[in-house]
Amino acid sequence: MTATPLPIALDALAGDVGAAPNVEGAIQAARAGVSVTLVGDRTKLHAALASHDITGLPITVEDAPDLIGMDEHASDVRGRKDASINVATRLVKEGRAAAAVSLGHSGATMASALLTLGRLPGVDRPAILTHIPTARGFGAMLDVGANADVKAAYLVQWARLATTYLRVVEDRQSPTVGLLSIGEEDHKGNALVLEAHPLLRAATDLNFHGNIEGRDVMQGTTDIVVTDGFTGNIVLKLAEGEAKVLFGWIREALTSTMQAKLGALLVRGALRGIADRLDPSTYGASILLGVRGLAFIGHGSGDARAVKNALLRAHRAHQAQLLQRLDAELRAAPST
Repeated sequence: MTATPLPIALDALAGDVGAAPNVEGAIQAARAGVSVTLVGDRTKLHAALASHDITGLPITVEDAPDLIGMDEHASDVRGRKDASINVATRLVKEGRAAAAVSLGHSGATMASALLTLGRLPGVDRPAILTHIPTARGFGAMLDVGANADVKAAYLVQWARLATTYLRVVEDRQSPTVGLLSIGEEDHKGNALVLEAHPLLRAATDLNFHGNIEGRDVMQGTTDIVVTDGFTGNIVLKLAEGEAKVLFGWIREALTSTMQAKLGALLVRGALRGIADRLDPSTYGASILLGVRGLAFIGHGSGDARAVKNALLRAHRAHQAQLLQRLDAELRAAPST
């Protein structure tokens, strides 16, 4: 007898827009074979579902009458056990969900995951790993916002987490690790980089490339980029903002004259493919690595496509037994 697959718990009223993109994305994921539990106010969720035909789809609702808003403090998760993100992470903790996904308050999601699930052994601080489109496909960068001030040892831990993630979920067998700095030379960088470099070099279980510069991130010089969360978040937001501005310039150029408009018809398909690679919704959500459970954090402005892809990514990580592999790799890692 085949066991019923665990659902992905979705914080279904969170985000800038609320229920609509979450419910639509959940339905798309369910049609692709992913079981989903919508977590949030039962009345609002059933009202949102009423306009869709979900007959036969693996979608359930878990009531959570409270919601931590985008303008509230992340620390509010401590005293609000019925908040939807707390209910979602609790479902993971209790073994009733494979992963928690939220496009809501990122700080609250991190706090809830850490408080409810705890840390994996050998991890001092969890980190957010995000996918970055590069000239070679995509790369992984962490931390991108969970930890502004870090210790050098954290970067080694995160490199191990990312290495296992790429091997298990993305089938990259020996991913390279780059340390983000202001120069390729070993002696360049701030105090954190100068301390972290020899630690990463000495970690025999890592394929450490060395220092990389900002331009190397989008070139895909290494599969993994490690940095502190302050720097990583700035790099991520800069890349996203530059992509929007660049496509705005292209749009202006291709609509400036009748001749340009005719040319736009010829390149429309190619440009759509490029836009798709640069669109954050293509990657769905970023994983919080280092907690004892699977938790994914998406953009508050994410659309139904982003929700669907986040749920698919969470499902794939669970199917690949990522959490068990992370635990095993960390326990076997040499001390630093």
